Amino acid sequence: MAFDPDATGVIPRLPRLDGSDSPASGSSAEVTDGDDEEEPGTLPALRLPATLHIGSPPKPEGTKDTATKASKDSKGSKDAAPEPAADGAAAGTVPTKVAAPKVTAPKPAIPEATAPKAPVPEAAASEVAPEVAAPKPDVPEAAAPKAPGPKVTASEVAAPKGTASKAPVARLSVEAPPESPAPAKAPVQPATDPPAKTAVNAPAKTPAKTPAEAPAKATGLGGRVGQLVRSAPTWLPALLTVEGLVMYILALRVAPGPLRGVNPADINGLGLIAALPASAFAAILIMLVSFFVTVAQSTDRKFLLLFQIAVITFALHGAGSLVASEPRFPTAYIHAGFVDFIGRTGETAINIDARMGWPGYFALFAFVTKAAGITDMTTILQWTPLLTNLLYLLPFVLILRQVVATTRARWFAALLFVLVQWIGQDYFSPQGFTFALYLAFVAILLRWFGRVEPRTKPIAPKGLRKLLGRLDAMTPGEIANTGTFRADRLLMLMMLLALFFAATASHQITPFMMLGVLTAFLIFKRTKLTWALPFFLGLAVLAWISYETVGFWAGQINAIFGGLGRILTNLQTNTGDRIAGSDPAHALVLQARLGILAVILLLAAVGLLRRLRRGVFDRAALILLCVPVLALGLQSYGGEIGLRIYMFALPGACLLAAYAFFPNLPADSADVREETVPIRKRNVRFNPELTRKLSVVLAACFAVLFAGAFLVARYGNEKFERVTTGEVAAMHYIYAHDKPSAKVLYLTAKEGPEVTPTLPWGEKDIELVNFNGQALVYKDPTQIAKAVATLKASPRNTYLAVSTGQISYLQLNEGFPEDWGARFRAALDASPDVKKVFSNSDAALYTWKKFVKGTEIPDPQPYKGRGDPTSPWTPVGLAALALTWASMFGYEVIRLNGPNRAVRARRVLLWVSIPAFAVAVAVIIERFIYIASKN
Repeated sequence: MAFDPDATGVIPRLPRLDGSDSPASGSSAEVTDGDDEEEPGTLPALRLPATLHIGSPPKPEGTKDTATKASKDSKGSKDAAPEPAADGAAAGTVPTKVAAPKVTAPKPAIPEATAPKAPVPEAAASEVAPEVAAPKPDVPEAAAPKAPGPKVTASEVAAPKGTASKAPVARLSVEAPPESPAPAKAPVQPATDPPAKTAVNAPAKTPAKTPAEAPAKATGLGGRVGQLVRSAPTWLPALLTVEGLVMYILALRVAPGPLRGVNPADINGLGLIAALPASAFAAILIMLVSFFVTVAQSTDRKFLLLFQIAVITFALHGAGSLVASEPRFPTAYIHAGFVDFIGRTGETAINIDARMGWPGYFALFAFVTKAAGITDMTTILQWTPLLTNLLYLLPFVLILRQVVATTRARWFAALLFVLVQWIGQDYFSPQGFTFALYLAFVAILLRWFGRVEPRTKPIAPKGLRKLLGRLDAMTPGEIANTGTFRADRLLMLMMLLALFFAATASHQITPFMMLGVLTAFLIFKRTKLTWALPFFLGLAVLAWISYETVGFWAGQINAIFGGLGRILTNLQTNTGDRIAGSDPAHALVLQARLGILAVILLLAAVGLLRRLRRGVFDRAALILLCVPVLALGLQSYGGEIGLRIYMFALPGACLLAAYAFFPNLPADSADVREETVPIRKRNVRFNPELTRKLSVVLAACFAVLFAGAFLVARYGNEKFERVTTGEVAAMHYIYAHDKPSAKVLYLTAKEGPEVTPTLPWGEKDIELVNFNGQALVYKDPTQIAKAVATLKASPRNTYLAVSTGQISYLQLNEGFPEDWGARFRAALDASPDVKKVFSNSDAALYTWKKFVKGTEIPDPQPYKGRGDPTSPWTPVGLAALALTWASMFGYEVIRLNGPNRAVRARRVLLWVSIPAFAVAVAVIIERFIYIASKN
């Protein structure tokens, strides 16, 4: 068989007749890595062939046609061993020629010393003789011992080495079926004679085994213990996982003591990891070890692996919820306030907060909480981070199903996705919700609209085109589904649009990530959708910004577009500026975050190179990794665009990083066999068993390191991100005294629009309480003049809030002294101009003391919604939008039937959509210019 590395980049392997993908003996010289999988039998849930045809299932094994074909193939094999003169039952030999379905008469006895023996596989030679359907002589057990061993199949006996099979072949056992006994043509031979040769498919009846012949059952305590030990691989991983889970919960929830319990007072600049007991680390280690014990097994135990990953997710992402007395992360409370406002008023308030211009997420929860009668969202805020991360696993696992990778690579990628997702955007927020929509969007693109087509064009002889041609000719790293029905594709197209519209109405960045991935898939020919869809979706994003968020951008054009193209500035804002000026211990947290980023990108690069050397080009994974980086050219997004880029790049990065350890293709792939080798072969060969073990061990070591780094990176800010009961009580005091209005000043070392309060702010009455006030403070706690002057200049009913979260933030990020909080509160207590109206160990509230009597209550400031400005051409733009969307959607629906269906109708729709699209975009530009000039 000729091999053209320029066409495929891989060396194809041929299957064995029995359907297994393991190589024949003597082929270990072909192996370069040890993550190959020898898993005969059914395919695991996460391993699909390169092309899956839905609706046309293959014939079940064991049918008449399959068995007949197997028998004919075995007859015509030239590599079958010669027929022996006789088969000795006592000697344990086995016939190696598969005959027609008939029973032959036994031949005369031949002395054992002179009878030729056919070569028999060592593992099967000891059991075949007892399985032959011939009458057994009455011989004592000692004279004819029966050694246990695996059954020999017809494929192992008669299949020539390297024989290819295009269809599944039934595994044919030497043992004949018990039905339809064949008439014997000769009397039973004595004990010294060999049994008659029986064809593999002969309908001979097997006599019942005597108790002496049956395998001896384990008797006594020692036998049962031995059986339990031998079956340990089946039950030990599950037991270890449950044990680690229970151990972890007890370690974090019981009262603090030796090797157990968490004392919040122990949290320092390193975060929560400084307060975790040793038993918690031991529990996490047990969970990881149990996961890799399961992965190292030769079977795909998908339900156990999914349970283990869910448990690890609970341990890592649920630690904050287990330890905290109140929902952590202060920003979650303002999002709860948005939900409360929409539920009470039924409208949004973009002039109060710009995030209300994308109210889809808040409106969804307002509807749910009102319908369910939920008035207190504390429990929802408490457990949203854990539930969100568990939700991420579902679409990500579906993405992993669509890549050509081994079982170990897929599951290790899923584990990496849990271990390196330290960003913390999974709290109660639109970002965390729309990231799940983004993963589902990508999964639908790959699963229902994936495209994998071999290259048919010739490769250029030289230059860059030759390199690109060789990459294009490589084996694709994705699986295409070609057998879906049109109704299924139409339903998934509607789901795709629904996910995009939900993300567009809920978050500012996520729809651009979706649009970028879809466009890249079209450029690199990884989707069957047409170019009409990205224009359709892009127009939807522009229309939402132009018509629904006008109250946000009308007076902030420079703030929105000022960061375009400033890649280096945005990168510096998201990296170096976050480390400068930090507490030495807390600087390790920020460095750990950058370290995780560097390591995961390095592993992704190694995985990509190892796959390329095996002739596999993972375009989809590379797109998922690279497209989010383009967002650096947009704006700094309040100094957090780098965090968003890292989050959206994680699916592709984790998949490529898993290939650094397990780069080979699966054994059951439809286009290649057990594994592939690089085009440039190496002279050094390693034992595949050794490399298989080393790959698993190295992956486990990196997983342990990532787990430890995760605890530092994710919970390194716990000293100021955790919310105490005293801080919540202080905010509730403000809500009780905010009639008709109130204002809150929070502490900051530098004034600016990108500084947010480190308070559980805005949970109630967001239209009555203004949290935009900033009180400038200094490292010298006695310098309170600036803060007092700001309080004096503010409206009546203004509160200066001092809390442990704000103090901790100033200490860790601005270098304030350790005792700054206590001394600052003492200075305010001693000031004759302010008075303390609320105080506990975690927070204190101060107001201005010298108001004229009777003027302590501020004037009413009723909330008034700001009307949306418009432009003269707005009605024309709306009509053009509707016409564009209708024509483009119709074009895409007709295209689902195939590229050659209804060509004329599609051409008409295309000619209608192009001018309508141009008019709609022109009106959007006109609105930006006209409204911005008026404001």
